[in-house]
Amino acid sequence: ATRGRHGRRSPLPAAAAAAAAAAGLAAALRAAPPLARALQVSGAAGAAPGGRSPHPNGCARGATAARANGRARRSCCGTRLCLLLCVLLSQHRRFDYRPKTDPYCQARYTFCPTGSAIPLMKEEDVIEVYRLQAPVWEFKYGDLLGHLKIMHDAVGFRSSLTGKNYTMEWYELFQLGNCTFPHLRPGMDAPFWCNQGAACFYEGIDDAHWKENGTLVLVTTISGTMFNKMAKWVKYDNETGIYYETWTVQASPEKQAVVWFDSYECSKFILRTYQKLADLGAVFKKIQTNYTSIILFSGEPIYLGNETSIFGPLGNKTLAAAIRDFYYPFKPHRTVGEFFVDLLKIIDRVVLNHQFYLFYNLEYWFLPMKSPYLKIIYEEVPLPNRNKTSPGL
Repeated sequence: ATRGRHGRRSPLPAAAAAAAAAAGLAAALRAAPPLARALQVSGAAGAAPGGRSPHPNGCARGATAARANGRARRSCCGTRLCLLLCVLLSQHRRFDYRPKTDPYCQARYTFCPTGSAIPLMKEEDVIEVYRLQAPVWEFKYGDLLGHLKIMHDAVGFRSSLTGKNYTMEWYELFQLGNCTFPHLRPGMDAPFWCNQGAACFYEGIDDAHWKENGTLVLVTTISGTMFNKMAKWVKYDNETGIYYETWTVQASPEKQAVVWFDSYECSKFILRTYQKLADLGAVFKKIQTNYTSIILFSGEPIYLGNETSIFGPLGNKTLAAAIRDFYYPFKPHRTVGEFFVDLLKIIDRVVLNHQFYLFYNLEYWFLPMKSPYLKIIYEEVPLPNRNKTSPGL
């Protein structure tokens, strides 16, 4: 595999979290008043953890208190309008610049090994745009994950003037496992994340890769001028949308369910690219296009704080320990036995005790999980209409 693609996900964790630590986690999350005091959750005031001043996003941040000992604590989202506000404030954040990666973060498969700059096209060029989709890790496992509809998306271009083909995609710098779960490094209190994602552009389209087990289909044609404008947008998008997010978090499996947190991965980049082309005047063919989403199902999320407020010198040690204990089983495993021991711990926490900690926009949230807990879906998202602009673009 000489091009960027989804790499191998770190296996589900191994290790033996001490029974005392597991018991402590469960006790902490069940202890209503003590936990509420520890987190300083105040629905009315929208207070941030530790009694500090409210987060600028108020409602979404200080928001919700957990159900504990059968008593439902107050939530700031008492109305539909406020609930909508909470949802809007929880969308993926844009950043001013892309930080340098830490040398500790290492990729098993080199990111974008044959990548190149996006070329400047001649204005009169006619460029074909292709939808590309194939099973994740197809280069290693063939159609194995295709049977589960776990797909990777990209977009292809063909210049009529030069005859050259190009592929553009967006994926993890350090493989999917590192973007989904953190490392727990010795001597460091806070979980350590290697979760950047980025765009990769390179010459050529691997027809066999996309056609054999996936999709390679023409969706529109654009001018060289439109391509060049898209290229400028890609630069902006890549420099400001920098963190990969595996999970979509919804209130229920229903079609119109509230989306608490949206994922930020390969398919979302392709959808943004299509929408940008539509905004520039591209007219898309009327064909069905489906995409993969990995969904967690949760009640109203509880804002916990950021790395400093939880793990810093004045942080919440009880909460910090609970978060570390939760992530401990999600580390790579050396033996099959370790894997199954930790898998049971994950099931106990997520399914039996309805607990999940989400790291989103550099902040931690508690998700009160509910049935069906997790689902992989492959659903249609129509190609854009130039008259309908997607929010966020």
